[in-house]
Amino acid sequence: MHNDEHYMLLALEQAKKAAAISEIPVGAVIVDADGNIVGRGHNLTEQENSPLMHAELIAIQEAVRNLRTRRLTDCTIYVTLEPCPMCAGAISSARIKRLVYGAFDEKGGACASLLNLYDYPVNHKPMVRSRVLAEECGAILSEFFKRLRD
Repeated sequence: MHNDEHYMLLALEQAKKAAAISEIPVGAVIVDADGNIVGRGHNLTEQENSPLMHAELIAIQEAVRNLRTRRLTDCTIYVTLEPCPMCAGAISSARIKRLVYGAFDEKGGACASLLNLYDYPVNHKPMVRSRVLAEECGAILSEFFKRLRD
């Protein structure tokens, strides 16, 4: 079985796909208990003209389709950026067992930075691990926004 860093590198590959099409570079990968990747996603909000097309939601949709269940109780989601309130809620609703993320999102993160959704009495609270490859996850975002400003 691979470790959290291995799967975060795969999430970073998804983030690079987003950056390549001028999307905010956030990537997500969902892994089942056996270490199989069951869902992948990267931001597509601009491409699809939809605020719902976050990496996490795309990965969750793919995972529930592949596993044929809406409950991802034995899965871990790896995300390069701390989930926003919408995505943190979706992770809870999907009953994902573990959330592993890289960089903090000081302006919109809902797992530690701006607020912690899981401090509230939500129906399901995943185990959370942060700062996995945080430097690499933060760097791709910093580079993206620097290019936008230049």
